Amino acid sequence: MITPTGALILLVPALPLAIWASLSDLKRLKIPNKAVLAVAALWPLLGWLAVPTWTAWVWGFAIMAIGFLIGYLAFTFLSFPGGDAKYAAAISPMFVGADIGFALQIVLVSMIGATVLHQILRQIPIVRRMGPDWEGWKRWRMVPFGLALSGMMIFYLLAAIWPQV
Repeated sequence: MITPTGALILLVPALPLAIWASLSDLKRLKIPNKAVLAVAALWPLLGWLAVPTWTAWVWGFAIMAIGFLIGYLAFTFLSFPGGDAKYAAAISPMFVGADIGFALQIVLVSMIGATVLHQILRQIPIVRRMGPDWEGWKRWRMVPFGLALSGMMIFYLLAAIWPQV
């Protein structure tokens, strides 16, 4: 439902914010609230330019609220990390009107890709030396989920820009 032009409008500020959230999650296994709020602010500020109707824009807010509720419940009852839950809620409006099958493919690929990328990067000595005290390198079983969430948002926006055939 996001238009190609709208996806580009959202991608420009979303990319540096996604990098910030991913690197923060790798470094401290925490996503800063400022990063979450900045990503959440993209929808009210630019989301109306990204979708063809006002109804879709309002649905984005509803999806964000539902995402926040699901994240809160996962944090409360399933020990899901709170920063990841808030970040997931912040990126959720960008998926308004998305084909659910395609969105789930992006989720799956992003989660597997983030896990594989994290395991490969932590094995490369030059990468480890760039951030020797990073928590993401120390705990090999814990994958910073902010990396996967950022990938989901960026890949979806890139796919929305790509010409449909």
